[in-house]
Order: sequence, then C-alpha cells, then structure tokens
Amino acid sequence: MYARLRRLERRDLLVALAAILGVNLLGASPSFVVGSDTSWIDRPWFFPPEIAFPIVWTLLFTLLGIALALVYRRGTHRRPVRIALAAFAVQFALNLAWTPVFFGLQRPDLGLVVIGALWLSIVGTIVAFDRVDRLAAALLVPYLAWVSFAAVLNYAIYAAG
Repeated sequence: MYARLRRLERRDLLVALAAILGVNLLGASPSFVVGSDTSWIDRPWFFPPEIAFPIVWTLLFTLLGIALALVYRRGTHRRPVRIALAAFAVQFALNLAWTPVFFGLQRPDLGLVVIGALWLSIVGTIVAFDRVDRLAAALLVPYLAWVSFAAVLNYAIYAAG
C-alpha cells in the first residue's frame, strides 16, 4: 500500500510539473511571437514597471498549472472535471489571444473586448473548478485579480489614445 501511495504521489507530482511547465510555456508564447513593445502606449500613472509583468505572469501561470493538475487528477471520466477542463481551455485561449490583439495589432479597443470575455471566462472557470476542487478554484483568484487590473489598465490606455 505504501509503495502504491508513493507511486500515486510521484505521478501527481509529475502531472503537476507538466501542467506548470506547459501553462508557462504556452502562456509566454504570444509574447515571444508577437512581442510586447510598449513604446506606442501612452502609459497611465499606475502602469507597473516592465519587470513586474514577467514576474507576475510566471507566478500566475504556475498557480494555473497547479490548479489544472488538481482538477485533472480528479479523473477525466467525471463530467464536472471535463466541464472544468473545457472552461480552462476557453479562458486560456482568450488569454493567449489578448497579446496578439493588444500588442500585435496595437488595438486596445479590441483588447478590451478580449479581456472582457477573458474576465467572464475566468469567473466561469473558477465556478467550474470549485465544483471539482475548492483549492484549485482558490488558486485562480489571484489570476482574476490581475486580469481585473489589466482590464483597467487596458481601458486607461484605450481612453488615452
């Protein structure tokens, strides 16, 4: 029994590590492809230092990876797990879409549309995760807070332009 538990723990750890790495790599990919040049932006007074963005996103993507692993380990044969994973995929796709829209197209107006949809989908993902694993849902709350701040920042940039 002890050996079985150790295997389970090791497998869960490997799944969590894969999820953390995968979410971080995919999450960072739009910045590598499109870039994140801010020279065209009229920065509001509350615009954070540039170094804050990679630090915050790495931490948030790590929390997302852990949350994803917690939900996944509950078993994809369960309908609530499949719904939660689908909700995660939708919000993550919207997250990935924002950078090319905002930075690539330099369209803060369209960025607002994407980030609004992202915000709603994060709320839906938190609800779906909560039905599977309360800790997983809680790990998404800092992400929602940051995206809320980013939406305000996006609006300020749009309004200044």
